[in-house]
Amino acid sequence: MALLSLEHVETYYDESHILFDLSLEVEMGEVVCLLGRNGAGKTTTVRSIIGLTPPRAGRIAFRGHDLVGLAPYRIARLGIGFVPEDRRVFPNLSVRENLEVARRTWSEGGSAAAWTEERVFDLFPHLRELRARHAGRLSGGEQQMLTIARTLMGSPEVLLLDEPSEGLAPLVV
Repeated sequence: MALLSLEHVETYYDESHILFDLSLEVEMGEVVCLLGRNGAGKTTTVRSIIGLTPPRAGRIAFRGHDLVGLAPYRIARLGIGFVPEDRRVFPNLSVRENLEVARRTWSEGGSAAAWTEERVFDLFPHLRELRARHAGRLSGGEQQMLTIARTLMGSPEVLLLDEPSEGLAPLVV
């Protein structure tokens, strides 16, 4: 059984049909990239998985559990993390507070190793230097690092990244 599977997914924005009969599987330990031009449905695929734009038809399953119809926070608690393209940091909170807000404090769902603030700072050492700064005062690239770090604090088993290198310096990418 695949870790994540989409079967015959059909997703719309109002009456605009975006995903047509999409099927794919992701196995444990596999890295999958969706590549395509603007408007090809990459973001819609990710939004369908996380429940932000639920499909009208088809099945999406994580570890065999049907995700269609679940609230996005329930899907996150099952072990799927989502890094949105538009970052959505909490601008009036510090870097450290943004991380703390997302720290996994529940036990349902996956078995991924817990991410800690120190582990995130090891991955993004520049954020350690900025931990007391309000997120709204970070550059776009710094906000992107924070968004990825914040998502990791939920200790997801699957990490969905929408335009993950947006705003990052080539060295960081």
